[in-house]
Formats: sequence, structure tokens, C-alpha cells
Amino acid sequence: MQGSGTFAVEAVLTSTVPRDGKVLILINGAYGHRMVKICKTACIDFTSLEFPEDASPEVTPVAELLNADPAITHVAVVHCETTTGIVNPLQELGRMVRDKGRVFFVDAMSSFGAIPVNVADCRIDYLVSSSNKCVEGVPGFSYAIARREPFMKTKGLARSLSLDLYAQWEGLESNGQFRFTPPTHALLAFRQALRELEEEGGVPGRAARYRANYDILIQGMKRLGFQTYLDEAKQGYIITSFRYPNHPNFDFQVFYKQLNEKGYVIYPGKVSNADCFRIGTIGRIFEQDMKALLAAIRDTLDEMDITL
Repeated sequence: MQGSGTFAVEAVLTSTVPRDGKVLILINGAYGHRMVKICKTACIDFTSLEFPEDASPEVTPVAELLNADPAITHVAVVHCETTTGIVNPLQELGRMVRDKGRVFFVDAMSSFGAIPVNVADCRIDYLVSSSNKCVEGVPGFSYAIARREPFMKTKGLARSLSLDLYAQWEGLESNGQFRFTPPTHALLAFRQALRELEEEGGVPGRAARYRANYDILIQGMKRLGFQTYLDEAKQGYIITSFRYPNHPNFDFQVFYKQLNEKGYVIYPGKVSNADCFRIGTIGRIFEQDMKALLAAIRDTLDEMDITL
């Protein structure tokens, strides 16, 4: 599907939920809230169950809500919620959702290609990701991995012409062509990215590099005096939220600008209840890059006259 990862999320929600269907959205960050916005805009019936941003969705309250509301047909969750970097459990949720006779939809935008996921074992019906992120292609298209049995029942359900998932699949199956102008440059880059992923040892190989990047980052940031937002047991190795240091000289805009001038771009925070910034450990970066980033952060703290 042409477009960013959000296009695939919207394509699944608007193409697979029947008019009398209802989506339960599990929220513990900004991207769960984005699914809510999609459903509101597309007039898809939904309900949501919100958990703290530093906690994963729990199976028991989800099961209780499914028992209480038979109108719910689909359950949606974000795998790696990059608001904080938390990785949500899929196997427990997916098996329970399947046992309850519902469709399980996973947004794996920031995890696919680096965190091993057994789609069948986790009872996932739809999983979406994009051409960039952990596969390390370039932005330009996204994709859905669909279980055939529920997918084949979705013809005619789409609420959008360009995001019609079934029509897109049907067109690709019939003549190998996109229905509308294809993102040719991104497709060629993705082909090369898949080759490089295979050469690195597939998902386990890439996961090992990202984990090494993460370990170096965490150890170095702790030595510099920074604290993570999440407990280590809940933290994934994709992206990490760090709390602002409690120092009168710390100004995030100055910190961000000075790192940028040194050639390093970090993410502002998305956490709603704490002042944080985020650092990613994915992409074409290696251990020496993380060490160089840490040196730049140390120099920036010195320039800001901050000792933690």
C-alpha cells in the first residue's frame, strides 16, 4: 500500500471491519490514540481500554470486556509503542482473542524485522509494518500480512477507494501491478534492504545488532547520570525514553540544538506524564555510532555546565 505506515493501519481498520463490526483498541501510548482518531474519522464503531504508558495491556481486563460486549469483532494493539519504547505481549493477548472468536490486529511498525514474532503462534490475523524502520529500506509504502480465512471475507467492506486492502491484493494477484502509481524507488530500495537483512542473519542477526546498540546506550547514559522512563524489564531495544535530568541548566531545546549541530538528531518525548526525550537504536547504526553519540552527549552536557 502506497504511503507511510499509518496508511496500512488505516487500510486494515477501514477495509476489514464490517459496518456492524466494532473495534476494541488497546492503548498505552500515542499510537493507540492514533487508531482511535482513525476510527472516529472513518465512522468505525469502537471502544478503547487504556493502560498506563509504563505498563502493557493485561489479558484479564481485555477478556472481561470481550465477554461483556459481544458487539466487539476486532481487537487492535501496538506491538512496540514508541511513545516509551515498551514492547507489548502478543502471544497471551492473541491466543485469548482467538479463543474469544475475535479478529486480532497488530501494528508492528517499529518492531517487524527486529523483534521475532511468530504470527501463527500469536494468533495474529493482521500485522502491518512499513518499508523503512527495522527493515532499513526507505519510506514510501507499507504492507499488511493477513491470515487468509478472515481476509477473504472482507471484499466490499472498504470505506476508502485508495486504501481498499482487498482491492489492492486482488490487483496485485491479477496482474502484479499497483492500482495507482507505485512507489518504484521505495520498492527497489526494499528489495535491497531485504537482501541485506538476510545477509545479516535475518531477524535474529538484526536483533543482536540493535540489542548491542541498546546495551551500549543504556550503560553510557547511566554513567552520564540519566534515568530511563521505563523499568528495564519492560523496555525494548528499539527506542528508549530518558527523563529530563533534574538540573537547573538543562533546557531540552538547547540540548537538542547542540546535539544537532554535532550531527546527532534525537526525538522529543511523547510521554504524557513526564518530561522525556527519546533515542532510537535501530537503522543503519552500529556500536561505534552509539559510542560517538554518547561522547557528543557528554560534550554537550559540559558545554551546558551540567554535572549529573
